[in-house]
Amino acid sequence: MSDHVMYDSARRIHPVLEELRELFNYRELILQLVRRDVLTRYKRSVLGIAWTLLNPLGMMLVLTLAFSQILRFDTVYGYAAFVLSGLVAWNFISQSTTAAMVNLVWGGGLLSRIYIPRASFALAAIGTGLVNILLALVPLLFVNLITSVPITPAFLFVPVPLLLLACFSLGIGLLISTMAVYFPDVAEMYQIVLSAWFYLTPIIYPLEALPEELQFWINLNPTTQLLNLFRLAVYLGRLPAWAELWPSLTISLLTLLLGWVFFTRKSNEFGYRI
Repeated sequence: MSDHVMYDSARRIHPVLEELRELFNYRELILQLVRRDVLTRYKRSVLGIAWTLLNPLGMMLVLTLAFSQILRFDTVYGYAAFVLSGLVAWNFISQSTTAAMVNLVWGGGLLSRIYIPRASFALAAIGTGLVNILLALVPLLFVNLITSVPITPAFLFVPVPLLLLACFSLGIGLLISTMAVYFPDVAEMYQIVLSAWFYLTPIIYPLEALPEELQFWINLNPTTQLLNLFRLAVYLGRLPAWAELWPSLTISLLTLLLGWVFFTRKSNEFGYRI
């Protein structure tokens, strides 16, 4: 008599853990998705990979010309380096979260034909974003040098805020990806949210330039804490105190956990809705 393998659905592990296991099993596929996204982005560009370096520099020049002369914010070092350090971190958040949502919606047709971990699209978007932000550190270092911003050993701390930015962005990407599957208008609405979010984050202005009562509300913005942690290493050139580190750590991990649980609980329905 041949042995039969019985499938017991009651023994299936929790979706939160199952998706994590499947991502590990399909890690090679995720790396290929990152590679595809990076190559596709620069393949048809005349400037190629240089666009990642020039894009934040161009934005920095525009914002510096517009705000340094009109508002004259008082910054520790040059205003150009201050703005660029904020833009580099912000671009990672905005671009990777948007890509996570778009990749799932537009690539979701695969889900009905082949098996692929649903979170692969979001994770690939974050991986692509990490490649881009590492490249963007090159012009940031260049601007720091020409504006006399000290480059200290604290710069070696950069991987920590990058990891926290990645965790936060992955959590947000999973949340909005799930909502976009059920409500397609979320994709358009999110662009409006990003525009408002940009100005509610101290990217083009130092937090200290705001009235104290407004500083309190801006500090409740999670990206404020993450941006400040990144700037400590790349702009102020010092390591964070624990009081400066724990808010970013808490925000990033809680956002990732919330996004992961929300996404994995709904992911089995994506193939029928996309």
